[in-house]
Amino acid sequence: MRIVDLVPEAATAVQQVAGLLVEGFREQAPDAWPDLASALEEVRESFGADRLSRVAVDERGAVLGWVGGIRQYHGHVWELHPLVVRPDRRGRGIGRALVTDLEGRVRQRGGITLWLGTDDEMGQTTLSGVDLYPDVCAHIAAVRNLRGHPYEFYRKLGFAIVGVLPDANGPGKPDIYMAKRV
Repeated sequence: MRIVDLVPEAATAVQQVAGLLVEGFREQAPDAWPDLASALEEVRESFGADRLSRVAVDERGAVLGWVGGIRQYHGHVWELHPLVVRPDRRGRGIGRALVTDLEGRVRQRGGITLWLGTDDEMGQTTLSGVDLYPDVCAHIAAVRNLRGHPYEFYRKLGFAIVGVLPDANGPGKPDIYMAKRV
């Protein structure tokens, strides 16, 4: 496996990444990229100024995963958006490698903090399906993973939960914010 820039001229890889977005988020966030057209729009946006777009590919050039980065706060902060790994290749270090690669690129560009939002639309954590008000912080402190939510993956990579936006995706469907210093 190697990690390379995803570029607009790599039409096959662009199509593979778009398909991966639809497939990879179908169960966890079905409204994120419900079809190829919305996924292609997301991929095309990743080629913009102040963006990073990196793919993990196998020896034949097939896309195994994709990570994007968005420059914010004058380059001090970058958003990790999105991260997706082919479902049949998860648990093999591809996601970790992509995040590590992104961290290095952010650091090279003077970034200090990398952050992300990881929605819980499907009741995967104890932050979902409940009213988080008035003491949102108490809910964060007691968070538990009920059904394989990716926040634990990010914690293993050094990210911390830095906040939650209650009801971001509808009642009882929060967005969990995580960040780390790079």
